[in-house]
Amino acid sequence: MNLQIHWKIFFGLCLGFILGILSRIFGFQEIVLNYVSVIGTVFLRALRMIIVPLIVSSIISSVAGIGSAERFGRLSLKALFYYVITSLLAIVTGLTLANVIKPGVGAQLGLGAQPVELPADAAKFGDILLGIIPTNPLASMVKGEIVPVIFFSLLFGFFITRASDPYKDQLRKFFQGVFEVMMLFTQFIIRFTPLGVFALLAEVTAKNGPGVFIPLGSYMLTVVIGLMIHACITLPALLLLTGGIKPFALFKAVTSALMTAFSTASSSATLPLTIDSVRKNAGVSCDVSGFVLPLGATINMDGTALYECVAAIFIAQAYGIELSLVQQITVVVTALLASVGAAAVPMAGLVMIVIILRAVGLPLEGVGLILAVDRILDMMRTSVNVWSDTCGAVIIARSEGEKNLKVKR
Repeated sequence: MNLQIHWKIFFGLCLGFILGILSRIFGFQEIVLNYVSVIGTVFLRALRMIIVPLIVSSIISSVAGIGSAERFGRLSLKALFYYVITSLLAIVTGLTLANVIKPGVGAQLGLGAQPVELPADAAKFGDILLGIIPTNPLASMVKGEIVPVIFFSLLFGFFITRASDPYKDQLRKFFQGVFEVMMLFTQFIIRFTPLGVFALLAEVTAKNGPGVFIPLGSYMLTVVIGLMIHACITLPALLLLTGGIKPFALFKAVTSALMTAFSTASSSATLPLTIDSVRKNAGVSCDVSGFVLPLGATINMDGTALYECVAAIFIAQAYGIELSLVQQITVVVTALLASVGAAAVPMAGLVMIVIILRAVGLPLEGVGLILAVDRILDMMRTSVNVWSDTCGAVIIARSEGEKNLKVKR
């Protein structure tokens, strides 16, 4: 029986969860953590291997294909406007739920040790704007520093359009060829996705188990409700109102990318599948998908922004600290900026939460309260991040008058 890829991934997720639970019941966790997890590690390394060449070739070929500086500027403004609006909507949703549910009030959690590494990482946030401009683009590619790589690729692609013939056409064809090769490479790796997500979820379940959810149940529930509202109400409403897009049709088109996002907890690692799904199944052009999706995987973090907001309010409530209206507005603004600065890798939002705690004067030790369940929530919020990226790509493609969309009404 030849199942579609998203069904294979779904069965991989289910089997991985079952194996993780059984390993805890029958005491063979070490086998899962030491051996089965290797399969997941190999899968993630394979995905990360193609991220930088895929992003570089995708953005350069897309921007060079856009042609005019006017269209380049228009697409950039549309993308940034979409990212800011959806992130703000997510943050306000999280803030409202945290104030209504009050997950931290009366929580009997005890205090975890202060995470000494997080403040050091968070201090780099002030350098993010400078860090966008790479002093050595090749070094940034080698280190996997995605934001400066994207910045360089955008400029390189733009100035290809300003070059004289025959170089302009030669460069455009070269990077288009590289992009096509990288997509073939991506499709080869995608074949192993069900096996990879099986191993990743088995590892997570074997390591954490269901017991970790009980003390933080109210906090987790608040985050999950917020993510569900944003993913199932806010973003579908935007699809219908601004793009005339059928939300369920788009969801079906990108299911494999969303399941991979859930298992890897990394927008960057999922990017190859996201581009492939949006191009093939949703009908978005190479120009728009190649431009919008790599950018979105880096700076469009709706789920992360919502989580950071709820986490900050939860920590304040757990310590019995009442945040004023001004402090809550500070949380909103800082969460928006922090979500843009958060790297598209697992648990990056945990680093950025320290920025928010500092901004409103909350104890950094509070991060220790939420460490136990962060990986599970990270998987959920990454799925929302990728879902928002795909919605944005389709809405922008629709606004550009693309005729070949397969998900429009």
